[in-house]
Amino acid sequence: MLLMKAINEYAWWQTGIIYEVYPRSFQDSNGDGVGDIHGIIQRLDYLRWLGVTAIWLTPMYPSPMKDFGYDIMDYTAIDPLFGDMKDFDELLEQVHKRNMKILLDLVPNHTSDQHPWFLESKSSKDNPKRDWYIWKDACTDGSRPNNWLAMFGGSAWEWDDDTQQYYYHAFLKEQPDLNWRNQEVRNAMYDVMRFWLDKGVDGFRVDVMWHLVKDAQYRDNPVNPAYQETMSSYNKLLPVYSTDQPEVHDIVREMRKVLDEYRERIMIAEIYLPVHKLVRYYGDDGNGAQLPFNFLLLTIDWDARKIAAGIDEYEGVLPLQGWPNWVLSNHDQPRIVSRIGKEQARIAVILLLTLRGTPTLYYGDEIEMRDVPISDEDIKDPQGLNMPGKNLSRDPARTPMQWDASEYAGFTTNRPWLPLAKDYKRKNVEQEKKFEHSMLGLYKEVLSLREAEPSLLVGKYVPVLAESPNILAYKRCAEGHDAFLIVLNLSHQPVYFRPKHLKAKGKVEMGTIPELKGKEFNGKINLAGDEGVIIRLEE
Repeated sequence: MLLMKAINEYAWWQTGIIYEVYPRSFQDSNGDGVGDIHGIIQRLDYLRWLGVTAIWLTPMYPSPMKDFGYDIMDYTAIDPLFGDMKDFDELLEQVHKRNMKILLDLVPNHTSDQHPWFLESKSSKDNPKRDWYIWKDACTDGSRPNNWLAMFGGSAWEWDDDTQQYYYHAFLKEQPDLNWRNQEVRNAMYDVMRFWLDKGVDGFRVDVMWHLVKDAQYRDNPVNPAYQETMSSYNKLLPVYSTDQPEVHDIVREMRKVLDEYRERIMIAEIYLPVHKLVRYYGDDGNGAQLPFNFLLLTIDWDARKIAAGIDEYEGVLPLQGWPNWVLSNHDQPRIVSRIGKEQARIAVILLLTLRGTPTLYYGDEIEMRDVPISDEDIKDPQGLNMPGKNLSRDPARTPMQWDASEYAGFTTNRPWLPLAKDYKRKNVEQEKKFEHSMLGLYKEVLSLREAEPSLLVGKYVPVLAESPNILAYKRCAEGHDAFLIVLNLSHQPVYFRPKHLKAKGKVEMGTIPELKGKEFNGKINLAGDEGVIIRLEE
């Protein structure tokens, strides 16, 4: 069994902390208002101090920036906006010098319409790269090939006057989808992976992996009976034929084989699917993605019993060698503080960092950053621009990191590409470091405890039944080490933890507020609203 291994036998990504950096918004070093590679280098010591062991960088490849880097013109270069390859090599060296890892965003589903591959494909029907993308004739009545919709609004099919066919784009029309049924496409992308792995990157987060293969018959997607007008227009249909096709798992295995040509490299897969479909991306006998992103805490109602049931379901369907992982926020979703409030966000920190598995943090969550309102004239995100009036822009969760109280929050010396939060002079890293019991202090404390305690790092997850519907409780334990009981109040009202089937004693190691520390646990504990504790149990 996996949990019987010694700590040093676990892979780095099983015991590590992954931190997502959105380069545009992390640190600007040259005063143009946009973050860059040298800016990231300047902040590496902060990340190491916090307890981060791996950074995941969203795309920095050359791009027209229609989707801010997810529309790629060249997979093996750096956009001048962020620096150059020499800068990246320095970043890689500095990250590894601090005994940290670096993960790149791999975007294999689509390219920019300015990528040389697409320009060739578009040039004529008989071009050798024509089949590298998905081209289809119009239907006999002149209509589009099928009813598939684009994630960013409208039809997923775009007409090309020059060659008199439609091409498919799951996102913007400037982001044509590659044809992953073509072996030449696969080989070209695997060469891209090898280019970066040869440089020494430690792995990839693979963008929209579940989109890679489409139904061979291109059948219409069914209508979504649960659609509401407040939703994205993409949700009008259920994407049963345009995503998550059986053949995608062959590609996942092939990607993993490329990674396995190198030592200790990892593949994280972006997949928004129900858990029973998600776990298939681990592959047979663990030959798929090591960490198919688990977005349960991003999408579920903030309700103790629903979350407990979701955790149990996830733990129950994980393959034997599958390692769990957890995410609270990312660059595509509202920040955790904006979703559940700052009081419950402290509960969420303890939950994220004490559940079994690898946590991924999102920049700024550790200082309680929240979504920033963006005026209509400042909206940059195509999702917000293409579906106005629905409040679907992702910009509010992508605003600049708040480092200090100086002008522009220490992020830049000029106007930043997105507006700053109004409270940045009070809510920033410099200020939070001064107060032991700030959100940053809480992150630091839990991360330090997690790193020091094998039970929290790799121990078993054991659910504990609580009578109150507002309590989420569980144990973490590893043979030969202290066990811990985590009790979290996911409500604003007092709760009383009296588990009938748990005969244990202990002492509160830490909690959401400092006054809880040292409190005795003798089989019961009372918690005020928004309080949570980590209890070190006695033998």
